[in-house]
Amino acid sequence: MAFSLRKQIICTVVTVMLLASHGAAFAQETSLANITVSNTRDDLLLYLTLEGAFSEKLKKEILSGVPAAFSFLAQLNSVRTMWLDRTVADITVTHVIKYDNLKKEFIVRRSWRNNEPEVTKSFAEAQKWMTEVNSLKIIPLGELEKGQQYQLRTKAEVRKQTLPYYLHYVLFFVSWDIETDWYTIDFIY
Repeated sequence: MAFSLRKQIICTVVTVMLLASHGAAFAQETSLANITVSNTRDDLLLYLTLEGAFSEKLKKEILSGVPAAFSFLAQLNSVRTMWLDRTVADITVTHVIKYDNLKKEFIVRRSWRNNEPEVTKSFAEAQKWMTEVNSLKIIPLGELEKGQQYQLRTKAEVRKQTLPYYLHYVLFFVSWDIETDWYTIDFIY
């Protein structure tokens, strides 16, 4: 009897460990990567990539015609030792993807590119457009003080696009809100 109970406990522990490792292997972690602060002659620029944002559920919803919005938040602070940090720039840019079932094409609009529609039949290309921010102007260099320490904080949020009022009741079950942690880069100008 004791042998059987021990065997059951061992089987239960092994099963739980297998299920836990199986879940961890398939858990999708959304994060920002390749975060780079650069500059031109005139402006401070931000580059970044959002990884792990397109879960299978999100892909299915987009392919069924539900629009999705990715928001990228960037906050530039002037670091002060004896006082609270001062916010120098606070920017939010939004990428929106919509699939046109009739034309079989994806339409991506990015607010920092004047919301001009970019159209492609390739879901992979549309995903790339949605997850990359290249050469986002944060602030003109003339507004920064030489020798001053700054901190740039970035974060991304994935949300379903706001639906017309009457569809909120029909599609109340559609939910895939995701957000990353804040990522911080310290630098001296």
